[in-house]
Amino acid sequence: MTFHILRHNPQEPQSRPQMVTYEMDEAPGMTLFIALNAIRDEYDPSLQFDFVCRAGICGSCGMLIDGRPGLACRTLTQTLGEEITLAPLPAFKLIGDLSVDTGQWMRGMSERLETWVHGQEEIDLDRLEAPMEPTLAEEIYELDRCIECGCCVAACGTALMREDFIGAVGLNKIARFRLDPRDDRTDADYFELIGDDDGVFGCMTLLGCQDVCPKDLTLQTQIAFLRRRMIATG
Repeated sequence: MTFHILRHNPQEPQSRPQMVTYEMDEAPGMTLFIALNAIRDEYDPSLQFDFVCRAGICGSCGMLIDGRPGLACRTLTQTLGEEITLAPLPAFKLIGDLSVDTGQWMRGMSERLETWVHGQEEIDLDRLEAPMEPTLAEEIYELDRCIECGCCVAACGTALMREDFIGAVGLNKIARFRLDPRDDRTDADYFELIGDDDGVFGCMTLLGCQDVCPKDLTLQTQIAFLRRRMIATG
């Protein structure tokens, strides 16, 4: 296999973006995560990329794989060609090579949308929480499966053009908290946060976010529902 990796370390003044090529033999069941570790161990220990869980749960290893956002730990090399091009996810601050700071973007989005339960009463730690209907709990859990990997943001045309766009990940969080009976906010409160071109009306319905989501979330369905609900409520 031949890997073409876009490399650049913004911390080094002399560094300039460049494609660096590495060649190696493919092993059975090899993932991009395994291949990148082999490149770093055998060829270049300075290669930067992120990983934690190796199981598609943490979202750390998101990158552009032949121009398409994806997770290195979930991508088998046998599903790709003999020549593979890797680059960092766009829309996020570059740390170095294939490593980007998704955490700063996600935290800013969460603070802006206040993605936590808003309750009017103080929490009584000695009192059991009210039971929730299993079907509702399943609906909330489905939206909670987002791992904030940043793939949907990197695949979004609006997010790449407008840095204030909250993206599918932010709209998915709003959809999740609308369902939560513990949250006292109304639709008007939610729509005040997302009811403009930086929110639900900024989506161009390109389906890129849903196409690349590693957890197969119905992101476009949620965005369409929020848009219709907002129009219906005036």
